[in-house]
Amino acid sequence: MRGRLETRNMGKKGSSMKAALVGASDFNAGHFACENYGCVVAVDGGYAHLDAIGVAPDAVVGDFDSLGYVPAAPDVRRFPPEKDESDMELACQVAVEAGCDTLVLYGCLGRRLDHTIANLQVMTRLARTGLRAFAVGDEYAVAVLHGEPGHPASLAFSPIPAAALAQGAYGACLSAFAIGGAARGVWERGLKYALSDATVPDDVSLGLSNEFAEAAASVSVEDGDLVVTFPLPAWEYLA
Repeated sequence: MRGRLETRNMGKKGSSMKAALVGASDFNAGHFACENYGCVVAVDGGYAHLDAIGVAPDAVVGDFDSLGYVPAAPDVRRFPPEKDESDMELACQVAVEAGCDTLVLYGCLGRRLDHTIANLQVMTRLARTGLRAFAVGDEYAVAVLHGEPGHPASLAFSPIPAAALAQGAYGACLSAFAIGGAARGVWERGLKYALSDATVPDDVSLGLSNEFAEAAASVSVEDGDLVVTFPLPAWEYLA
């Protein structure tokens, strides 16, 4: 039984907490059920997804235009429909204020392209503040990496059996795109097409459809931002 979400000390040494943010788009309930989250935040219509599987969120955030009503939950953060931030951005702020340093967004991909782009922008902002940001769809997941000189960011996988990647329609494809400017010092290791200290502009399709091999793989960036998509079966092999 979850209750009101408490604000925690983000600066506490060694503290770490993973949050699930559940939006109104397509919801991968199976993946959600297999993960262990320190807090769960329903984002407007995402409340209905959680209610359908019997999960009471720690907080509910939104203007409730998509849900159609204000839920009777212990911790409801209601905002006006006319505002500068999306409901998902506000929900991420709530999770960060509660002390979460890894945020996994559900119900945030597909359906409306404008919302998907907005969610990627929110994830980029999270990554730029030193947090880990992921989004989960039905067949694939997304991570955003932010690197700065002297402080590279990476996404690493332990060896993935080919049979595991054959389970989903997304196959063995991993793609990495620069966002918000060119990404410099990009390395792709353990993949079919390697990159070594490359500069990836944000207006080319160079990063599309690389492939996992049966080896440890990683993507890293030394300066800039990368949006990385990968098949959902690879999630359990994240290092």
